[in-house]
Amino acid sequence: MDAADRHDVIRVHGARENNLKDVDVELPKRRLTVFTGVSGSGKSSLVFGTIAAESQRLINETYSAFVQGFMPTLSRPDVDRLEGLTTAIIVDQERMGANPRSTVGTATDANAMLRILFSRIGKPHIGPPTAFAFNVPTRTASGVLRTDRGQGETSVVRDVVYQGGMCARCEGMGSVSDFDLTAIYDPERSLADGALLVPGYSMDGWYGRIFAGAGLPMDKPIGKYTDKQLHKLLYGQPEKIRVEGVNLTYEGVLTKVQKSMLSKDVEAMQPHVRRFVERAVTFTTCPDCDGTRLSAEARSAKIRGRNIAELCSMQITDLADWLRDLHEPTVAPLLAGLQDLLDAFAEIGLGYLSLDRPAGTLSGGEAQRTKMIRHLGSSLTDVTYVFDEPTIGLHPHDIERMNTLLVQLRDKGNTVLVVEHKPETIAVADHVVDLGPGAGTAGGSVCFEGTVEGLRTSDTVTGRHLDDRATLKESVRPARGALEVRDASTHNLRDVSVDIPLGVLCVLTGVAGSGKSSLVQGSVAGRDGVVVVDQGAIKGSRRSNPATYTGLLEPVRKAFAKANGVKPALFSSNSEGACPACNGAGVIFTDLGVMATVESVCEECEGRRFQAAVLEYTLGGRNIAEVLAMPVTEAEQFFADGPARTPAAHAVLDRLRDVGLGYLTLGQPLTTLSGGERQRLKLATQMGDKGDVYVLDEPTTGLHLADVEQLLGLLDRLVDSGRSVLVIEHHQAVMAHADWIIDLGPGAGHDGGRVVFEGTPADLVASRETLTGKHLAAYVGA
Repeated sequence: MDAADRHDVIRVHGARENNLKDVDVELPKRRLTVFTGVSGSGKSSLVFGTIAAESQRLINETYSAFVQGFMPTLSRPDVDRLEGLTTAIIVDQERMGANPRSTVGTATDANAMLRILFSRIGKPHIGPPTAFAFNVPTRTASGVLRTDRGQGETSVVRDVVYQGGMCARCEGMGSVSDFDLTAIYDPERSLADGALLVPGYSMDGWYGRIFAGAGLPMDKPIGKYTDKQLHKLLYGQPEKIRVEGVNLTYEGVLTKVQKSMLSKDVEAMQPHVRRFVERAVTFTTCPDCDGTRLSAEARSAKIRGRNIAELCSMQITDLADWLRDLHEPTVAPLLAGLQDLLDAFAEIGLGYLSLDRPAGTLSGGEAQRTKMIRHLGSSLTDVTYVFDEPTIGLHPHDIERMNTLLVQLRDKGNTVLVVEHKPETIAVADHVVDLGPGAGTAGGSVCFEGTVEGLRTSDTVTGRHLDDRATLKESVRPARGALEVRDASTHNLRDVSVDIPLGVLCVLTGVAGSGKSSLVQGSVAGRDGVVVVDQGAIKGSRRSNPATYTGLLEPVRKAFAKANGVKPALFSSNSEGACPACNGAGVIFTDLGVMATVESVCEECEGRRFQAAVLEYTLGGRNIAEVLAMPVTEAEQFFADGPARTPAAHAVLDRLRDVGLGYLTLGQPLTTLSGGERQRLKLATQMGDKGDVYVLDEPTTGLHLADVEQLLGLLDRLVDSGRSVLVIEHHQAVMAHADWIIDLGPGAGHDGGRVVFEGTPADLVASRETLTGKHLAAYVGA
């Protein structure tokens, strides 16, 4: 064997990132390795925090120091030795960009290929590929001086060049915004009296001085302004003014809101700004481009009677069929490449999308599969692909397709590392690494390493639960009324009318893209008493943690303050009690100019975030830093009785343990939580609210097989306490446990959008008419 061929494993020695306890593993290259273990056992710490992080850090170090200055800082993982690393490509579930112009077509190569196609064979010929791009401005004119020597006359010849295809009116957004002025200002009040209702416009600071400096009357009710004054207040264009010796820029309120708020994705805004935008701004389809985002010129070029906007709005499977009938020898290689790309969408189970679908509206699972498409056609081999639960959001029918794709990536000669809980995906692994045995401090060790068969016979938690099969319930609860949905037509729903039973556990299922989220978002969310708990990112800084997010810190600070006779603010790490050296962050960031920023633990507080004087105050023998370092289960006992008894804190901790987050420490940064953990944290927080109907979006995400039972117990307790629970779910154990199932389908996109079954799980299994019924029958062994 040649020496160069011996490097056939990735060796990890002494990994201690987060809760890992000196982990040593050897992962075979060019194989499919699945990492299993309960939530919080250390899978992500090993795969993402150690292997992928070091691979990316080493690649970043190959760039010049100047370029590195613009890149995110990656600290060296806590590991003794890593050998045999290859380039890591992480395909995670982060929602796709907050850019409102990003679509499924622009996020893959599909739009670029279509633009080239139209620039080559579109009739009439408009221009280069950019002429069909809705994110490139439309036209430029250039003048050339010509002198006629015989006549001595000079003339200007103007060339108008169509550079881009952006609709000039909506600037490529597809919609125009209109303001509800009643949500912008109160006409009865003056500026000084707080007439402006826009977040951040306080007259106490510089805004008051700028408005006065621009000549606007501060004490006159806005309703009595002249037309000229009102126009200046709302629509004034930027102008330089001088206020108290300082040069400033004045611009109208709506002019500024347009720039600062409406150019951002609504989903990425802070909650209070988002509420304002939803209240004050109405988005209507752009009348000039009819929502296509493209100029009239770009839409005038056609191929076989269709323009580029019409092709982008077609369902991808239909577009693929349309392309198959297009025979143009001049662009044959381009057509073949585009055909392969669109077929990959269908293979991966995303054929129901359209290329003009905004990328921000994709679910976590859809976003992950869209990113996968970019890699399937890649020429790269011998790289490490890292997947974070790629089966999230997939119906059992679609999981088979996902497995095929993972195997395809491996067969191209790549190392594929997958963090996964679903037994169907664990089954196709060449190698399995099981971490545990528990979560948090009780995890972080390798419990098993070997084949799937070896895991099945091992006595680990995963091994014991790998062949778990839920059974159908003996009896189901009767409904206490219904939530009526009539003629729902959001997205692909076809005038769906359905009664969602109340007072029971109802599961909404169907293949990916069948219309489940459309039904919930369009017809259920927003009703009185309905609480929707999704997996979206939790807004907050790197200081945010479960204690601050759930409101737990408030009663804890008050209990500390009462016990010691001091102010509650001392026990907040971003208020009076903060360590002065690191401002309560626990770490100090050292900026080294163009080189990478270094993050080091604060020497003064040793990462505890508080001043030394604050740590002398105790409650029940523990100081505030020690309390924040406790896992939820320990803190729950601590606040239950004795000198630290705090009923308000205990109630929150009880709910956190209920949702399966007993292993989280109270001070763990929210940025380190997975999508499933975020959802369960939101659920714990909102269980304290007075909601009557809870809507959960795949609560089993990120849950180990053993934890699913605990989740089912929680859902039962919610229903038994008088609440109604509607769950969008693909996990068959949850379907089997339901009182009522509503199955949408039969397919995805325009092949779905109908109710194909409603009734009890037993009836669904007995009928076996739908895809879900067949899979559930096989699962329960009926």
